[in-house]
Amino acid sequence: MNSVETRYGQLKSVEFRSLYSNGKTDGCMVSEKNMLMTPFGTLVPLYETEDMGRRSVKPVYFYKDGSLKSLPLQSTTAISTSIGEIPAELITFHKNGSLKRIFPLDGKLSGFWSWQNELSLAREITITTPTGELTAKFIAVQFYENGALKSLTLWPGQRVTLTTPYGEQEVRKGIAFYENGQIRSFEPLKRMEIPTPIGVITAYDNEPNGIHGDLNSVQLDKNGLVSALSTIDNEIAITFPDNNVVTCKPGVKNNVCGDERKVSVPMKVRFENNCIIINDGAPFELSRHSFTVKKHNLTTQPPSYSCAG
Repeated sequence: MNSVETRYGQLKSVEFRSLYSNGKTDGCMVSEKNMLMTPFGTLVPLYETEDMGRRSVKPVYFYKDGSLKSLPLQSTTAISTSIGEIPAELITFHKNGSLKRIFPLDGKLSGFWSWQNELSLAREITITTPTGELTAKFIAVQFYENGALKSLTLWPGQRVTLTTPYGEQEVRKGIAFYENGQIRSFEPLKRMEIPTPIGVITAYDNEPNGIHGDLNSVQLDKNGLVSALSTIDNEIAITFPDNNVVTCKPGVKNNVCGDERKVSVPMKVRFENNCIIINDGAPFELSRHSFTVKKHNLTTQPPSYSCAG
C-alpha cells in the first residue's frame, strides 16, 4: 500500500493513484481511515462500505494544483455552508477551494439499486434560500464560487412552495438562483399563467429534462421578468410584415411504452434582444412581427414511464 502527501494531510493505504503531468495526484482510493484537514473541518474520505446503497469505494479527486475536487465521505457529515449546515456524503469543490456541490446521499444506482431505493434512504432537509426556508428531500445543493446558493435539485415526487415574482408556486425538480439571490429558473409542478412580451402563456413542461435543478423550463431575467418557458397548452401565430401568418405549435410523439397513445412535446419559447425564439429556431423581431397567443387543443395524454399493466 502507498501513501500520498496532499495539502490536507497524508493519505495512507492508497490503492489507486493516477498522476497529472505535473506529478500531482489526480485521484486515489483508500482502504483505511484517513483524516483530511480542510477549511470545512476534519473530513474522513470513504474507505469502506457496509450498506447496499454504497456498495463500492469511490476515489478522492484533486485538481492539478493539488486542491480537492471531489470527496466522498465515510459517513454522513454536517458541512457548514453560507446557508447553514447541510448533511453530506459527497462534496465537490471549485478550484478556489469553495464548495461547489453537496450531495446528502451518494448511492450507486444500478439494476439492483434504483433511485426509488435511494429516495427511501433520503431525509428531509430544511434549506435557507433567498426566498425563505424550503423543506424537502434534496439530491444536491449547488453553490457559486463566492458561496452564494446556485441551485437546488429535488428528488422525483418532491415539491416545495416557492415565492416567485408571479406569486407562490408549487415547484418540482429544481430551483436556480442568481448570485444576488434572485430566482433564475424553476420547474412548476402545475400549469401557471405567465405574462410575456407577446401575451399571457400557460407555462408547463410535461417532460422536464435533466438530472439537476440548475436549468429549468421557466427562466427569469435579473429583473424578474420571464425570459424563457415551455408550453403544451398554447400555440403562437406570427404575422409577418407582408401579412403572411405562420403558427408554431407544441409537437406530438409516441408514448415511451410503444402503445398507441401520443404525448405532447413542449414548445420552448425564449425572449432575448427584443426577439422571440421558438424551439431554438430563427429569431422573430418583436417590432417587425405581430403575435397572437392561442389555446392549443391537446389530443395527447400525459407521458407514461411505467409500461406495466
